[in-house]
Amino acid sequence: MLVALAVVIIASALQLSPVVFLLLFPYTLWLFYKKESPKLLIIIAICTLILLIQTKPKPLPATTELTLQQMKITGATLRGFAKADGQKIYVTYRFTSAEEKALYQATSLYGSKMHAQAEWIPPPRPAHRYAFSMASYLKSAGAVGMVEVSEWQAVGKATNLATMLATQRFNVARHIEDNFPKSLQAEAQALLIGLRDDVDEELTRAYQILGITHLFAISGLHVGLMTAVIYYSLLRLGVRREKATWVLIVALPLYAMLAGGAPSVWRAVTVTVLVLVLQLKQRRIAVDDALAVTLIGFVLWQPSSILQVGFQLSYGATISLIYAQRIMSLSQHGLVKAFIITSVTQLAVYPIILYHFFEVSVSSLIMNLFFVPLFSVVILPVTMGLFVLSYCVPALAQVGFTLYEPLRTLLTELITALTQLPWQLWTPGRPAIWGLALAYVGVLAVFLLLEIERFKQALVVGVLSVLPLHFAYLAERDVTVTFLDVGQGDSIVIELPQRRGVYVIDTGGVLRFDRKEEWQVGKPYEVGRRVVVPYLKGKGITTIDTLILTHPDADHVEGAEEVMQELTVKTIHMTPNSLAKAEVMQAVYEEAVKQGIPLEEPVRGASWQRAGVNFMYVAPQQAGEGTNNDSLVLVLQYGKMRALFTGDLEAEGENKLRDEILRDIDLLKAGHHGSKTSSTEGFIAHTNPRLTIFSAGINNRYGHPHPDVVARFAPGTTLTTADVGTIEVKLTRTNMAIK
Repeated sequence: MLVALAVVIIASALQLSPVVFLLLFPYTLWLFYKKESPKLLIIIAICTLILLIQTKPKPLPATTELTLQQMKITGATLRGFAKADGQKIYVTYRFTSAEEKALYQATSLYGSKMHAQAEWIPPPRPAHRYAFSMASYLKSAGAVGMVEVSEWQAVGKATNLATMLATQRFNVARHIEDNFPKSLQAEAQALLIGLRDDVDEELTRAYQILGITHLFAISGLHVGLMTAVIYYSLLRLGVRREKATWVLIVALPLYAMLAGGAPSVWRAVTVTVLVLVLQLKQRRIAVDDALAVTLIGFVLWQPSSILQVGFQLSYGATISLIYAQRIMSLSQHGLVKAFIITSVTQLAVYPIILYHFFEVSVSSLIMNLFFVPLFSVVILPVTMGLFVLSYCVPALAQVGFTLYEPLRTLLTELITALTQLPWQLWTPGRPAIWGLALAYVGVLAVFLLLEIERFKQALVVGVLSVLPLHFAYLAERDVTVTFLDVGQGDSIVIELPQRRGVYVIDTGGVLRFDRKEEWQVGKPYEVGRRVVVPYLKGKGITTIDTLILTHPDADHVEGAEEVMQELTVKTIHMTPNSLAKAEVMQAVYEEAVKQGIPLEEPVRGASWQRAGVNFMYVAPQQAGEGTNNDSLVLVLQYGKMRALFTGDLEAEGENKLRDEILRDIDLLKAGHHGSKTSSTEGFIAHTNPRLTIFSAGINNRYGHPHPDVVARFAPGTTLTTADVGTIEVKLTRTNMAIK
């Protein structure tokens, strides 16, 4: 394990930052202090050389020959990984017709060789630091770049083991679709072959809330159960132990490839195979040494795997179980022991979960006590059994489906009901580096105290180590105004000092003008769930004091329903007559009624004060028709600093704003994304903003912000989300700064 730790440090330094190399110095000194064998340092040096070679920058492939690997069809787009000149790249291709799409859906694409006309494109910029990053995803997958294919032609197919297994995986998926009831198909594909494309997103979210997601994706538990089933079935059939062991040694790696090759699967398979091989040679290996060997091999083979959350969670949880044996031996009672095991793994990986997902399930400790046995004894064995029967005795399988499907539906309803229980998630947001370090110091301290049975001290240390993470926001003394990059739309987050109030102005959305045919429609892009919610949760925000919807245009309010479903919203402000004007507001209204959220329609003069910050609406003057010029216009004042948020206000609405409070504004959100019909010279002269923000999408069809409009704001500073992405502005009582 000592070599494995060094390999992890070196790989992290090469993948993340050379600063991590500094950890090698104290680590090497510690090895000398422990008088470890010089062979250890030689092995570490060899591993370092291999990693340097593996991570050496490579030129982009020059060939137009692509060999497809894992591909996915969404709407009218095919996307996924391919190989070119031996290097991994990410490929996107748009179908030209429903017939072409159907042709690609009807066969396994893995191993297909394509002669392509393609163009290298940069990965899309992440919406903000907490949003999905395509560049980071490509790096973690070991891909060197991204190409957009305009046309291609199939020129053959690779004939190798990986292609054969991928074809079998495709056939198994098709068999499940043809033979399993609709409600069981996605789960069967996920559990048996690791295919999660069709898993219901709402159900996945329910699993996350309860902390049981790991049960419904192939992991060590699945491999262990499958190993036991195959091994003892072979013994019952009269196969000798040695031959049964060889069957497992051959079958398990093949299954890992068939199941998609996730890190958790390969970790379990390689450890099991290593132990089995040594058993045949009548030699023993410690479990931690077996795990270390697989970790080293995995990282040397694909150094970028260390960036994958699945890799981090899989090895983190397993290492914690190995080195916490004394803690797990504190009780031999089955239920108590299960609780200890769950607690150890959850505690060991919670900093990793916080970093990637910003929240952890508090209820998982209890939920796993129920769902792990249920899954191990019922769900997985029944799914495997029905799958085998569907091949061997289809009629009997149908009887099984008739009996099992209603019970599985009841379980889904139970899971959904359990998610409604309060206080299930702790959401402190993504911890800073110091927070991660503190969290793991706390974890190690708790483990050490538990080993010597100092339970009260362990509880105190555990609580003290998480308090700084939970209350980190108290150090924030300024007002933070964040203009989120939601594409062609608006969404602004206002945080008061020490987070004594959070206000969100609009939630973004997508204006849809082109009518798509049915074959072109994929999963809708949910701006609220993909951009707004991750930003808020990334900062540890779970409650919005007021959600302000300036006017009922889709690019301002479409994401509101998603935000309301994911977070607590206390009050909603919207311009008068919003509900009567637009269908897009119907979903907002229904969700508000469902949750009992008050809906208010403020007009000019409505105001409030909180934490030394004053808010006042200066428009609309009266109820209108919910048009752009009826937008809610808000003034924020903090000390001497003033900010003005104008929604989609255009010239007509601007001409009505001549209030004294609007003179010499410090921060302005330009109206209507910087269109030619807004930001008139008279309005700019009156407000005289020091900093103006335009919220617009990259290469949007309207040309927002219009160059003439931007020029009108000179000599003031202007920034556009289309150019720089999400913009954070800090307001003190006397000044402001762009973060």
